[in-house]
Amino acid sequence: MCGVLEGYAPGYAQDAISMMAARRAGDRAAFVMPHLGPAVTLLDVGCGPGSITTGLLPAGRVIAVDTEPSQLVYARRKHPRSKVEFLAASAYALPLADSSVDVVFAHALFEHLSDPASALAEFRRVLRTGGTLALSTSDWSRAKLRPKTANVDAALRGHYLLRRRAGGDPFAGKHLPGRVQQAGFTDVRTHTRYRVDQSYKDLANYVEQRLIAALEQDTPDRDQLASAARSAWTWSRGPSGDFTQCWVEVLATK
Repeated sequence: MCGVLEGYAPGYAQDAISMMAARRAGDRAAFVMPHLGPAVTLLDVGCGPGSITTGLLPAGRVIAVDTEPSQLVYARRKHPRSKVEFLAASAYALPLADSSVDVVFAHALFEHLSDPASALAEFRRVLRTGGTLALSTSDWSRAKLRPKTANVDAALRGHYLLRRRAGGDPFAGKHLPGRVQQAGFTDVRTHTRYRVDQSYKDLANYVEQRLIAALEQDTPDRDQLASAARSAWTWSRGPSGDFTQCWVEVLATK
């Protein structure tokens, strides 16, 4: 996904790619499947390692873009015989003509975008009239964690701070339907889905590693991040629990 590897600890980016590579279209893109067919051209924005993208080939043509070179290298190496066209491009400047695609799809992208309105305007530009917008975005404000202790809360606040500092919005799913409507799309339909993306312990380790990586740099908010890292250390070494992420799926029409 566009820029999602920023802020990872050394060596942790490859683990993140592997985690994302486990995602499949049958689960992550089921809501868009009824809109695909041999005559459909689909654009996947923020394709990452391509594991979801290659499952979208019920569409006659699939174009996939990402800004992260390591993601595209992985995707091309992992899927050498795929008919997907993998391209380096930004969500804000797509290398496609106006009204040239039937479906624009993006999974786990908008939580990392600093200017979602501009991205949506670009998506609308490349969609044909009557085309389908299909987005799936997380909303950390509705994530379910049990137990949710004071240390978990403090560690997550540090995690959200890093997301915002990188230009993203950890609560993007909450705002996405309204932003889609404001961008001029019609027939906006929303579905909330809860999914186990990773274990409670893996999330704790992930948050701890990101906070440690931030503290190894000349960073603002050092005291808050150091406190959050200590909380994450305690969380990662505490008892097991449950973590279920909230995903907001949006379908709309140009």
